[in-house]
Amino acid sequence: MNAQTNIANALPWDHTEFEAQLRAKGTSYHINHPFNVKMNNGELTPEQIRGWVINRFYYQVKIPVKDAAIIANCPDRAIRREWVQRILDHDGYDGKEGGIEAWTRLGEAVGISREELWSLKKVEPGVRFAVDAYVNFARQSPWQEAVCSSLTEMFAPKIHKDRLANWPTHYKWVNDDGLAYFRSRITLAERDVMHGLAVTLEYFTTRAQQERALEILQFKLDVLWSISDAIEKAYP
Repeated sequence: MNAQTNIANALPWDHTEFEAQLRAKGTSYHINHPFNVKMNNGELTPEQIRGWVINRFYYQVKIPVKDAAIIANCPDRAIRREWVQRILDHDGYDGKEGGIEAWTRLGEAVGISREELWSLKKVEPGVRFAVDAYVNFARQSPWQEAVCSSLTEMFAPKIHKDRLANWPTHYKWVNDDGLAYFRSRITLAERDVMHGLAVTLEYFTTRAQQERALEILQFKLDVLWSISDAIEKAYP
C-alpha cells in the first residue's frame, strides 16, 4: 500500500495527540530562523532592525484582510462573531489603537516615519509574495483550513516574550513605548489560539484530515520562514 492508503486507513488521533502533533510543528517556527536568532542575541544593526520592522509591517496590514476572507467564507454566525475580534484587534476601534497602529509606533521608535512605513515602498518582493500567498490561501480555501493556518499563534507568545526581554538590553536606542505591540500580542495570541485550536480539533476528525491540518500548518510556518529569508537577504 502507498503512503496515502496507509493514512486513509489509519485511526485518527484523539484530541490530545492531535494537538501534540500540531504543537510539535513549533520546531519550524521562525523563532529559530538565523535572522531572528541574531536579533535576540543583539547582533543586528539599526539598519537591519528597521528593515525587519518595515517588511513585517506588510504582514501586519494584511492580517485583517486575511481574517476578513475567513469570515467571508464562513457560514457559521457564532464563528464569525468571535473571529471578527481579530480584525478589531489589528485595525483598532472605539479609541483603541490596534495592532497596526502599535506597529506604526514601533516603526517610529526605530526611526521610521509613519509616511515611510505606510508607503510600503521598501517591502521586499519576497515578503510581498509570501504574505500575499497566505492571504490568497485564506480566500480560496475552506474557512476551517484557513483557521487551522492561524495556529502558528501557538508559538507566538514565546517570540514576543523574547523580544521584550532582549530588546531593552541589546537595542537601548529603541524607545520602550515602541515595544507595546509585543506586550499586547502575548495575551491576545493566547486567546486566539484557544478558539482556533477548538475549531481545528472539532473539524479535522479523520486521520487524513489531521494529516492535512499538519500540512496546512507547515505551509503557514513556511510563509513566516520565507519572510525572514527575504529580509535576511535584503539586510545581510
